[in-house]
Amino acid sequence: MIYAIGDIHGCLNSLERLIEKVNPSTEDTIIFLGDYIDRGPNSKGVVEFLIRFSSIYKNSIFIKGNHEWMMTEFYKTRDPKDWELWEYNGARKTIESYGDIEKIPQSHIEFLQKTKFFHVEGRYIFVHAGVKPYVKLEDQKDEDLLWIRDEFIYSENPIKDYTVVFGHTPMQKPLIKNDKIGIDTGCVYGGYLTCIRIKDRKIFQVRCTK
Repeated sequence: MIYAIGDIHGCLNSLERLIEKVNPSTEDTIIFLGDYIDRGPNSKGVVEFLIRFSSIYKNSIFIKGNHEWMMTEFYKTRDPKDWELWEYNGARKTIESYGDIEKIPQSHIEFLQKTKFFHVEGRYIFVHAGVKPYVKLEDQKDEDLLWIRDEFIYSENPIKDYTVVFGHTPMQKPLIKNDKIGIDTGCVYGGYLTCIRIKDRKIFQVRCTK
């Protein structure tokens, strides 16, 4: 089975409860759609959980969200402009969870750096934000994969013959269409953390408790 899980944003308790509810086997493919950190209270705990999870569930796949990109860019450059962008988008909650930016383990940085911009399984494309409509996958820009919203969401069949599974844009309930599936249901904002089983499009959810 293939499962996809939406934006976690430091909500460790919600993630633990969702995984317990889904109860995947070690043979299943679990695809996390990015935004593991920022805004919520326990980014450190979430990253630790995902690293442990990947050591047991060998078919785990981790997509890069715009928040992972912002964190690793700042960690690499220490540029004030990179900090300004990350801080605006919730960096301080992440740093609080680690105690200090210098206390972030190198293993956590490397884990976030190795996340993928997209993943393809059959006729499904898994990505954080979406895709630039009518542009071939190999020609997509990283910026669009990480940040795009309305232009993608309101398009029809943005990549021919594929269904795009994405997070990034919070919605009150999952968006389930033939050409796209959105599963960011605003966990950190008091909504739900959502997982979808691709084969039958069954939805698993837990109410966010941070």
